[in-house]
Amino acid sequence: MATITDSIVLYSSAQNSYLRPVISSRPALSISVRRRLGALPEFRGLRVHLLPKPSPAPSNFPKARPFPSTAGIVSQAQDTTLDVPTVTDRTWNSLVLKADGPVLVEFWAPWCGPCRTIHPVVGELAKEYAGKLKCFKLSTDDTPSIATQYGIRSVPTIMIFINGEKKDAIIGAVPKTTLTATIEKFL
Repeated sequence: MATITDSIVLYSSAQNSYLRPVISSRPALSISVRRRLGALPEFRGLRVHLLPKPSPAPSNFPKARPFPSTAGIVSQAQDTTLDVPTVTDRTWNSLVLKADGPVLVEFWAPWCGPCRTIHPVVGELAKEYAGKLKCFKLSTDDTPSIATQYGIRSVPTIMIFINGEKKDAIIGAVPKTTLTATIEKFL
C-alpha cells in the first residue's frame, strides 16, 4: 500500500543569540505523519525525533543586535499633510451646493489605502488654490446618503461642483497633475 510522508521541521534558536543562515541550520525537532493514498486521513500519532544540538556559529559570524528601547518609526509625511475640512449631511447644502465658486469634494473611507495616499495631495491643492477653490472631504462610512445620491461606488472619488451642479468626477488615486488639469478646466 502506498503512503505519503508529511514532515514538519522545527528550528530552534532559543539558546543561540546569533543569526545563522538557513542553509547551514539543522532542525532541532522533526515530526512525521504517515497516511494512505486513496483513503481518508487516519490519525496514527506523531513521531517526535530529537536531533542533536546544532554546532555554534563561527566566531566571525555577525551577532544579532537588539534594538534600542527608544527606537521608533516617525513619518516624515506628517509635516506635509494639511487638514481638509469635513463635510457632513448637515453641512452639505451650505458648504457645497450653495457655495460661490468651484468646490472640490473628496469622497473617501477610513479603511481605504489609496484614500490615505491622496489626502496629502488634496491638502496641497487646497493650499495652492485657496480663494479660488474650496476643498472638502466626505467620509462615505459616516455619510452614506450623499455618497449614494451621487452614485459613489468606488473610493477615492473626487468631484468638482460649480453652483451646486456636479461638473466632473475623478475615480481612484491619481497623480497631482491629473487633479490640477481637471481643476484648471473649471477656474
